[in-house]
Amino acid sequence: MKLKSGFYLREDTVQIARDLLGKLLVVPDENGQRVSGMIVETEAYLGTTDRAAHSFGGRRTARNEITYAVGGHVYVFFIYGMYYQLNIVCGEVDTPHVVLIRAVEPVEGIEIMRERRSRKKSEPGAIANRQMPDKNLTSGPGKLCIALNIDRRVNGENLSGENIWLEEYETFRDEEIAIGKRVGIDYAGEDAEKPWRFWISRNEFVSKGQNRER
Repeated sequence: MKLKSGFYLREDTVQIARDLLGKLLVVPDENGQRVSGMIVETEAYLGTTDRAAHSFGGRRTARNEITYAVGGHVYVFFIYGMYYQLNIVCGEVDTPHVVLIRAVEPVEGIEIMRERRSRKKSEPGAIANRQMPDKNLTSGPGKLCIALNIDRRVNGENLSGENIWLEEYETFRDEEIAIGKRVGIDYAGEDAEKPWRFWISRNEFVSKGQNRER
């Protein structure tokens, strides 16, 4: 069952980031076949007051405009000239909070994911060796976007639609969830220390980021 719109409209985006763990991310391929992964790592970004957010200080551009939409939309951006990253827009209109999906565990369509990740050596993140460990397929925000074929074409999509959505799947207890600092945002000053990253403890698909628990 798809998540209801109310899930994304709650005021506490940090809690939403935690609650997204265990949800199923579904992105059907061009033939309508389900390709999906269970979310195992997330990070919350709290809009205009968060120095790590694209909308910090009220910044509003063509790139990040969708983050100001009502919660339940998709924000995809390109980074380092190489990778796409998937974010879930949260909150009410003009509250540009998002949750970055950092890693998923493959559930459906794993052969499709393998093919996409090994298609061309020249593609960002592609791996020529088809015998690569499955744990490498989606263990990072750029990797999962390649494996699930997520790019700017789904930017702005509504998660209630048919191109990309989230479903209920697994539930984890508090003791199974780790909390720590977000990755790669040293420029954000004191906001870089905020414990707004969540991941499933001991899950092998979690990214290779800093796994220090708090």
